[in-house]
Amino acid sequence: VRLVESGGGSVQAGGSLNLSCVVSTPTSSPYCMGWFRQVPGKEREGVASFDPDFDTYYADSVKGRFTIDKENDKSIDIDRYFLFLQMNNLKPDDSATYYCAADGPVSWWTACSLNRQYNDWGQGTQVTVSS
Repeated sequence: VRLVESGGGSVQAGGSLNLSCVVSTPTSSPYCMGWFRQVPGKEREGVASFDPDFDTYYADSVKGRFTIDKENDKSIDIDRYFLFLQMNNLKPDDSATYYCAADGPVSWWTACSLNRQYNDWGQGTQVTVSS
């Protein structure tokens, strides 16, 4: 599984950013996918995730402000997904390195919660929110 994030940057409090992640999987089977973030010296935190059947999970700290979305893009030899994280009303506490992650393949009824073990990770993209 290959994951490549983009879309990070610097913004003032109250602003918005949209993170993108291209997720390339070797099979057409379903995967758990999600966004996580980490601040130096702190544990990685789950932000939002998707079940294969499109149920979503959000950290309490981002509910109502962040929206996770995904699109499928199937090509001949490899399956590719576009994973998005729309972040509105950003706060300085949202500053972190954001990572997209995937785990699978899984069954279609798998609950892809934020405390699940994800095995594949992108390189991360920095988000900085100034007050």
